[in-house]
Amino acid sequence: MRLGRASVLALGGIVLAYALYHRTDAYRRGNRLFYSDGRPNRCGRTFGSFWVALADHGLTPSYMVTLETVGRRTGQIRAVPIVLGEREGERYVVSMLGERSPWVGNVRAAGGHAVFRHGTRTPVRLVEVPVAERPVVLKAYLARAAGARPHIRVDPAAPVEAFAPVAADVPVFRVEEAR
Repeated sequence: MRLGRASVLALGGIVLAYALYHRTDAYRRGNRLFYSDGRPNRCGRTFGSFWVALADHGLTPSYMVTLETVGRRTGQIRAVPIVLGEREGERYVVSMLGERSPWVGNVRAAGGHAVFRHGTRTPVRLVEVPVAERPVVLKAYLARAAGARPHIRVDPAAPVEAFAPVAADVPVFRVEEAR
């Protein structure tokens, strides 16, 4: 599927608005343009659907993928854009919105089975990381995922120990090959 000229222009405008927004004080106060009450609002869902389309076609960096899960209540396929964290050669998925993010419950209900989409579909197994091991992963994740910084309120330059108080509230999953 090719993106038409109007789609590319619209996407370019949204990306520009997103980039400019990240330079404002509103962004530092909590990213309210895309999220309200810790959940994506209409603007956030629209922006997410554009990122899903780009990742599906392999047009994003390799660490920006679509996470596909099966809805635990509906049984329908759910797709969300995510940024993969990396530390010591391992890849990680972090829920920047915490426990309330629907994909977290879907992954747990599916026994960790999910699919990454980035040009191709790759079945994966997500294994939850114990709370004690999360701070080092969270620090590495925030270095890569600038959009998560308003949600995980620790300075990315802070020492690893500063991430310990929030580690229990931020689900982290290690990515393994599906068997």
